[in-house]
Amino acid sequence: MELQEFKVKVLPVKDRLYRIALNMLRSVEEAEDTLQDAMVKLWDKRQQLSEYRSVEALAVTITKNLCLDRLKSKKHKNQLDVQEMELDSGFVTPQRRAELNQSMEIIDLVFQSLPEQQRLLITLRDVEGFSYEEISEQTGLEINNIRVGLSRARKKAREAYLKIEDYELR
Repeated sequence: MELQEFKVKVLPVKDRLYRIALNMLRSVEEAEDTLQDAMVKLWDKRQQLSEYRSVEALAVTITKNLCLDRLKSKKHKNQLDVQEMELDSGFVTPQRRAELNQSMEIIDLVFQSLPEQQRLLITLRDVEGFSYEEISEQTGLEINNIRVGLSRARKKAREAYLKIEDYELR
């Protein structure tokens, strides 16, 4: 595979890979580093890319695995990264903005409390919009297992959110 073909097949998925890395690692710098590592791995495999049915699925798998490696590393466990969320609307009152910020913090907390596989499934399906078949290619899971995992993840997230929200209202 030559440079031009690589640009056509791999570079269009770069933004999606970045979003996956950012969602998993919760750090802009870590996500950028992981994206760069993934691109290097893909470039090194450029001669074998034609053997894969979906270059995008391979790219997502490489990115996911690099993220998991980073999450497992001791360096990442000792590091605390606070991500600021900003709502940008001139029509939101300060009180409503505070409520929305609090809800986003709860959602983030709930999402981070889910097991890694459930977070990955929600990210791939609900954030990135992958089909069940594409998720199956990327994760190696059966489609029925993906559906069950997503259902359980959503239910667990909903229950945890409502539990926290109900507790704060009392």
